[in-house]
Amino acid sequence: MTDWSAVLVGFVVGVVASLFAFALPVIGHVGAGLIAGLTAGFLAGGGLASGAWHGLLAGALGGLIAAVALAAFVTLVGSAVAGPLGALGGLGVFAAGAVVALVFAVDSAIGGAVGGLLGG
Repeated sequence: MTDWSAVLVGFVVGVVASLFAFALPVIGHVGAGLIAGLTAGFLAGGGLASGAWHGLLAGALGGLIAAVALAAFVTLVGSAVAGPLGALGGLGVFAAGAVVALVFAVDSAIGGAVGGLLGG
């Protein structure tokens, strides 16, 4: 069962860590994902698989929120410019954004697995 409070805390920690990650663009963002996942996995406990799951959710949450916001924007602009068919662009943007969010959340899942082992 998913511990949503652990996921939410991990997400918030990841957002805060990401603000400092701009000093080291690639390493900093990977580190922020690891810290977010580690936090979520540690708080959720339950071992390797549970920690990885909670870390993945914490890492992907921000990307999914950004995908929804960007898809809404593209839908509004697309429908204003190209009519009803233009609104379909938002669906494609959301699908692509969701895939990217899950791929970028892999480092959070790794951190979550470690956190799950430590918090277990």
